[in-house]
Amino acid sequence: MFREMRRKNCVISTETAEKILREGIFGVLALSGDDGYGYAVPISYAVDGNKIYFHSAKVGHKIDSIARNEKVSFCVVDKHETVAEEFTSYFSSAIAFGRIKVVEDRAEKLHGLELLADKYSSTASVERREREISRVDALAVLVLEIEHLTGKAARELVKSGKIS
Repeated sequence: MFREMRRKNCVISTETAEKILREGIFGVLALSGDDGYGYAVPISYAVDGNKIYFHSAKVGHKIDSIARNEKVSFCVVDKHETVAEEFTSYFSSAIAFGRIKVVEDRAEKLHGLELLADKYSSTASVERREREISRVDALAVLVLEIEHLTGKAARELVKSGKIS
């Protein structure tokens, strides 16, 4: 169902791909956009097991795209270093494939927002955190259930053992 990576010498372990996904700051969500065009949007996220949570406005391009096609991918780049003298870059990344939906269950929406608050606003005051999370009904929470996860790194990083 999912393609095998062509460059086998760049494949990283599932564990390393999971770590990249868990620890990343932001990723790019790729959806089927309007008129058959791809739509890729940088977005904040939080991971819980095999689920990735996002928040969104209740209307807009993302929501329309999800309604049209629930199959998406989500990419996180962990490292990137340009190596000019080699005409390349050293990088590592993870791509999750799966189906995304708008969360309807209020308890799960709150859970997703709590995860996002823990990741991005852990130092915010309790009052500020509660005020933001109380907006649960004014926004959408999205969840991507991972069906396939793959990771890739520059072959130089894999070969040197700097990434596995």
